[in-house]
Amino acid sequence: MTSPTRANVASSFTVVKGAMIDETYAVFAAWDFDRSKRENLDRLRDENFIGARSTTWLRDVAKVLNRRFEPDGRDRALVLLAKSGCDLEAWKPLLLWHMTRDEFLVRDFLQNWLFPAYDDGAFRVRPEDLHAYLQGIGKRGGRTEHAWAEQTMKRVAAGLLKIAVDFGLLRGSVVKEFASFHLPERSFLYLLHAMRDAELSPGKVVGAPDWRMFLMRPADVEHELLRLHQFRKLHYQVAGSLVELSLPCASARDYAERWFS
Repeated sequence: MTSPTRANVASSFTVVKGAMIDETYAVFAAWDFDRSKRENLDRLRDENFIGARSTTWLRDVAKVLNRRFEPDGRDRALVLLAKSGCDLEAWKPLLLWHMTRDEFLVRDFLQNWLFPAYDDGAFRVRPEDLHAYLQGIGKRGGRTEHAWAEQTMKRVAAGLLKIAVDFGLLRGSVVKEFASFHLPERSFLYLLHAMRDAELSPGKVVGAPDWRMFLMRPADVEHELLRLHQFRKLHYQVAGSLVELSLPCASARDYAERWFS
């Protein structure tokens, strides 16, 4: 299991290496639950069944996946969906949510820098805009394993924006602009189950900070809940301070297993 002592580590290595969306999907699609995580990653390094462009990149993919995910534990549902051939566009938001369970800096950046910029009406963002934010990581409960040089700071800033581009939140190359992002319905339903698995009350689900990673305000979440309630895909009612939310499955894993039924 990933050591809990690393939960608040702001890793420059994983951010600079990027989202690795296609690589992660390919590895998880071939994952063997009868083997340990170490055995699966050893097989990846030995066989290069994802067609990595170099031995160095293959090693980096294995190292990042080892750091980010626990396929036999909290991330099993994500692996099950990849093995079942889940559509990549619906799977990507789930990948983002799962990787940020142990990727402090990506989660913190999306929730506490990118979303506020979006909510304030920003149109364009540049890597240099992030420098003051990155210098305040410790104030938000994060820590770096060593002091970052100026060049590292620049690479991390560029890496965070590139990750946001890869997940469809931003677009552009040198100067990034906010994209018109829409969370697919099945992705939204999966995330509702995942948040309930974390024992959030219905009211806290609506206002959960994790929705900020998808550029969603509480009003956006409630609008989608009401729409899905109307189409009888879940049950959602509000009466004063009382919020009632009933979901179609018992857990995110159960929802993942029924995805293709």
